Amino acid sequence: MLIDNHNRTIDYLRLAVTDRCNLRCNYCMPENGINFVKSDRLLSIDELYRLSKVLVDQGIRKIRITGGEPFMRKDLMILLRKLSAIPQLEDISMTTNATLIGNHILELKELGIKNINVSLDAINPETFNRITRRSQFETVYGNLIKLIQEGFNVKVNFIALDGQNTDDIIPILENLTKHYPVSVRFLEEMPFNGGSKKFNEITWNHRKIFEHIASHYPSISKISSEKTSTSINYQIEDFAGTFGIIPSFTRNFCGSCNRLRITATGDVITCLYANASKNLRDILRGESSEEKIKEEILDAIKHRAKNGFEAEKRNKNIYENSMTSIGG
Repeated sequence: MLIDNHNRTIDYLRLAVTDRCNLRCNYCMPENGINFVKSDRLLSIDELYRLSKVLVDQGIRKIRITGGEPFMRKDLMILLRKLSAIPQLEDISMTTNATLIGNHILELKELGIKNINVSLDAINPETFNRITRRSQFETVYGNLIKLIQEGFNVKVNFIALDGQNTDDIIPILENLTKHYPVSVRFLEEMPFNGGSKKFNEITWNHRKIFEHIASHYPSISKISSEKTSTSINYQIEDFAGTFGIIPSFTRNFCGSCNRLRITATGDVITCLYANASKNLRDILRGESSEEKIKEEILDAIKHRAKNGFEAEKRNKNIYENSMTSIGG
């Protein structure tokens, strides 16, 4: 079991498989993109699997596959097949932009991978194209509906961007949660965009998002959430789905954080607002890697920041990173 220096049990791994993405969302990276790492610096499928097994042995019970866009890895399904065969692993989930998932939906279902988060920051195609700098709305929306129809537990992640997409907050609720058993989660914006934008406060914080929604729907009830949930969740009367709000910039959920992040290059990140504390790539490629990895993981969580604000103070240049290189 992994227990950090603040007595929090770590049982959830966010595992990035690539830093590459086929979209260019303006809140994630600069317009001209970032310098993606060379393929030999990325963990191989075998290395990702061996690392996952070691962490499961240490108490990890949930792995979320992230990127970049995970399906930019042509060999991703090989990893998912391997992970699905680990008996102690209780949940394999994914975060995706849903541009490339279409051909894999049925196999994902067969493997028992049912929890899929889809990044969708607009329900208006023009707004979507402007934010992502690509024209993929129809593909994303079509795959999202297919996931819902196939019975996946789908959550939509919508980052509230001041002056860009907040007019879509009510329409996306009307379009999705009113008719489908899906959760739309609205996130506060964070400046992890490769240093192209900085801010010390945000207009659309969790309070403003809720007030905006409540002004349109008088009958909203708060619903219970897991202790480790990052979202505050709500039900609108007579809606098939739910919505949640994630105060990712305000950071009032840190006290129950059970997450560990490992990037596609093997960096260990103990908090979204922290810089990498370890790198496991060379260890994985050396001898006696299993015990050394366990030692490095234990050492990393023993020096974990109490919350995102403490982590940010330790790492003054944290916002120079792009979200696609952090792993989400």
